[in-house]
Formats: sequence, C-alpha cells, structure tokens
Amino acid sequence: MQRIVIIGTGFAGMWASLAAKRLIELSKVNDIEVIVISPEPRLVVRPRLYESGAKNMSAPLDNLFNEVGIQFIQGSVTSIALNNRIVDILKPDGTHQDLAFDRLILAAGSRLRKPAIPGLDEHAFSIDTLDDAAKFEDHLAGLAQQSASPAGNTVVVAGGGFTGIEIAAELPARLRSLLGTEDIRVIVVERNEQIGPELGSNPRPAILAALEEQGVELKLGTAVSSISQNGVTLSTGEQIPSNTVIWTAGLEATPLTKFIPGKRDPLGRTHVDSTLRAPDAKEIFVTGDAAYADTNGSAHYALMSCQHAMVLGRFAGYNAAADLLGLELKPYQQKYYGTCLDLGPSGAVVTEGWERDVRFTGLQAKEVKRYINGVLIYPPVGGKEEVFRAADPDVRGPTLA
Repeated sequence: MQRIVIIGTGFAGMWASLAAKRLIELSKVNDIEVIVISPEPRLVVRPRLYESGAKNMSAPLDNLFNEVGIQFIQGSVTSIALNNRIVDILKPDGTHQDLAFDRLILAAGSRLRKPAIPGLDEHAFSIDTLDDAAKFEDHLAGLAQQSASPAGNTVVVAGGGFTGIEIAAELPARLRSLLGTEDIRVIVVERNEQIGPELGSNPRPAILAALEEQGVELKLGTAVSSISQNGVTLSTGEQIPSNTVIWTAGLEATPLTKFIPGKRDPLGRTHVDSTLRAPDAKEIFVTGDAAYADTNGSAHYALMSCQHAMVLGRFAGYNAAADLLGLELKPYQQKYYGTCLDLGPSGAVVTEGWERDVRFTGLQAKEVKRYINGVLIYPPVGGKEEVFRAADPDVRGPTLA
C-alpha cells in the first residue's frame, strides 16, 4: 500500500486531500491511501477571524473525509525525516507516532510573525488562530464590566496591512455597542508612511475614507517599541494608554519548511517548481502559505491568502497522486487575482489584477465580501461526485479573497 500524507487541514490541506483522492478514484487504483494530519479535523475559516462570533469560524471536516474515504490522524507533526520518509506526530495524549509516506504534501500554513518587542507576548492579543480570536473577543466583552477609562476605551491595532485594516474598520461599531459609549478610540500604528502598503495606491482612497468615517486614527511612519498592561510606547516616544493592543503585523511560513532542503524566501516559504514539488526533495510537494510559487509565469507569486491556497491545494493534491500513478503532472496556474477588503460598516472595496484596479466599493462590494466569507471559502457540500468535481484543479477556483 502506497501512502500520500498531507500535513494540515487549512484551505490548501483540505483541497489537496480531496484532489488527491479524486484522481486516485478516477484511476480506479486501490493501493494508494490518503492520510491527513492536523490537531483538529476542521477547517478554521481564518479570513473571518476579524469578525464578531470568532468562536464559530470553523467548519468540521470529519464527515467530509469519511464521505470520500480520506483517513485522519489527530496530532501535530514535529519533524520530517527525508532519508527514510517518515514524519513524527505528537498525539494529543503526549505520545509520538512515526508515519511513513511515499509522497508528502506540506500544507501547514503560516503563523503570525512576532518580533522581539518587549511585552508583545505578555500583553498583546491577536486574531491569528481560532483560540487567539476567541480570547480577544472574550477580552472585548470583559471591557464592559470594567470601570470606564481612557485606557479601557482605547484599542491599538499594531499593523496597517490587510488584517489590521479589516479589524480596525470593524472595531469602532463593536466597541460602541459593547461599551455603550461613543467615547472610544481605535488607533492603527503602521511603520510605513502609507496605510495598506502591500495593497498599493489604487484602493487607498476608499480605505482612508472608510477609516475616517469610522473614526479610526492613524499613526503612520512609526512603530510599536514596547507594550505593557497599561498601553504602548511608540518609536517616536509617544505613549498611548490602552488595555487592548492587537498585533497584526505580518506572517511567516510554518517552521516545518526547515526540514525541506532548498531555497526559502524571507517569509520562510519553500521555493517550488511549476508542479509545486520541492526541487531538492522530489517526494515532497509544498502548497498554500508554505509555498513560494509562481502563479502564471510572470513573476507574480502566490500570496498568503485563502484565494491562492485553495487553488494551490488542488494542484498539489493532484500532482502528488499523479506522481505515484505515473501520470503527467499539471503545472500550477492561477492567472486571475482579485482582492476584496472589508471596511466594516462603510462597506468594502473590490479590486482586480495585481495592480489592484478598483472595480467597486461600498455596499455593493460588501455583498461580495459576505458571499466570499459566508459561502465561497467553506468546504464543498453534496455527495462524493459534487465534492470531487469541486476538487478538480482544472475547475476555476475562487476569484476573490
């Protein structure tokens, strides 16, 4: 019996497992099993963790896996041994299990990057994981039980990128409702001179207008120097009293990429070839946020987003199975790129292309964002035939995220 092992049940891992199993069944081969390893058999809908109700932002995968015949092992992979093709799994009970593989798909995603800023680990919140977001939401609810104060009514968002903008735009209305007062402050601290530096200039007017409409303050061209239980100190020396600091400044790939030989980009992502194979480890395919992959042969590389992960996963799963079946591998392609950024009560902004040309804004864009967040990025539904149809890499995947 041959074995494809997939690490992770994020967007890339889920779709990789379905795509691999689909091709195996289409080929009518019975001696290749697909096994997925993850701490929980669920998809965390990570792009929604800035919203209220974060505890509910996940979708179970056990029934889906059972429906199509994918095996699941609960645990966390701690190491990958290439010489004998074995992964070490730390089980929930603290024991370890070795699992051999013939092909491995690394789809363990990314994590929040935390630089050595005094007080960051001790005093800052994040919305990087489901548990992080739930803890942050519980903290916000607890603010209503405290005596009113400037620090209690102030939230500092460290990082003015995609996530920082979405949570900052969402927070003023949430805080006013929770605290029962208009006397609140939401402050975004961004080290670059512009908000949303990675988003470019085209959507920036819509972003700035929305943040101004929600009363969000911007501290641009400055950085957080330290964090305490009483607030933050900025690189300018300014001190902001706050009981709530949320860190959103940047991601890095899973540390499991260190077990794969070859080049990595500054975010820790493994350089892959056009089929998502690690060039120096032919039995390993890397996908999702862990992969540094060219999307269309024009030097546009996949971003750490569910939009790219969902398609990357389909191709990685197909190719890992095709490699064992002796079939031709498919070069990964994802020529379309679009962005939909939530701007809270002010709506959203939808852009198209790598230059992020604005297509529409406001409530029309908000409806697109609701469809993406509520339908498009969730696991496929229906019977095996419908699920496998959705897992076909030749079927055009989601276009916005």
